[in-house]
Amino acid sequence: MEREGEGECVSAREEKLNNDRKPPWIRAQLPSGPSYQHVANMVKEGNLHTVCESARCPNIGECWSAGTATFMILGDICTRACGFCAVKTGIPIGLDRGEPLRVAQAIKKMEIKFAVITSVDRDDLDDGGSEIWADTIREVRRECPDTGIETLVPDFQGDQESLKAVIDARPDVLSHNLETVPRLYRTVRARSNYQRSLGVLKMIADSDVVAKTGIMVGIGEKPEEIFELLKDVADRNVGIMTIGQYLRPSLDHLPVDRWVHPDEFEQYKVKGKELGIRHIEAGPMVRSSYHAERHYEGLLGAVKKDAKTAISLS
Repeated sequence: MEREGEGECVSAREEKLNNDRKPPWIRAQLPSGPSYQHVANMVKEGNLHTVCESARCPNIGECWSAGTATFMILGDICTRACGFCAVKTGIPIGLDRGEPLRVAQAIKKMEIKFAVITSVDRDDLDDGGSEIWADTIREVRRECPDTGIETLVPDFQGDQESLKAVIDARPDVLSHNLETVPRLYRTVRARSNYQRSLGVLKMIADSDVVAKTGIMVGIGEKPEEIFELLKDVADRNVGIMTIGQYLRPSLDHLPVDRWVHPDEFEQYKVKGKELGIRHIEAGPMVRSSYHAERHYEGLLGAVKKDAKTAISLS
């Protein structure tokens, strides 16, 4: 909405204000260098999609320059329209049955030791895309037997058989993001359900696959709501959690409510560990798939430490 007599839209001015006033701890590496270009070329040549591009991830420069990328399967059009997400929304057309193999071959060519794969929501499909998900995991296992696999899946509208198909393919880590506190779901994740997402995480953890989730802060939540969410996550035996600052991808998305100080991130990290979450990454630039291999290694380290402690006490 534009105010009379003013040449600049209020929302545009607000966006400029947010960008101009980003605190010093919000910094991202600019995309550049031969490694970045190599990854960009492979993605283009393989007709692949990455969440790095589609979601306008601020860490794309660092990750692609290091030769890593998070692959996004089931196309690049999502059937949902979340208020925070830059991925295109619409009605997808068909399925690309060759996509699982192309993803696996790209991972092999890039010599990736820990692959992260995510997807759009495909509510137009009876199985939510779980068949393609399972095929992709199996193809990566076949082409790259020594590569670790982390999968970031949608909620499959709560369909347990669809989720089970992905679980049965046995990725090393199976992630599903809560994204925000329950009070904000109607605004931030209008077609999702907080309790349904908690059910997804519980089913993953109960299957002995490592369960992981992530949230963003600075989108309107209150600290006490985050503490309650941390308890919900711990109660579902989720092993890994990430907490990062929300960054507005465009004027069409929800505005940044506040810039969360690194000290507050540290408080969430400490509280989560006290509640029993084995490994937490919390910081302004943290993202679910950013340095995902370190999250997994951190969990394994925590498990080994707990085992040694138990032995010493016995």
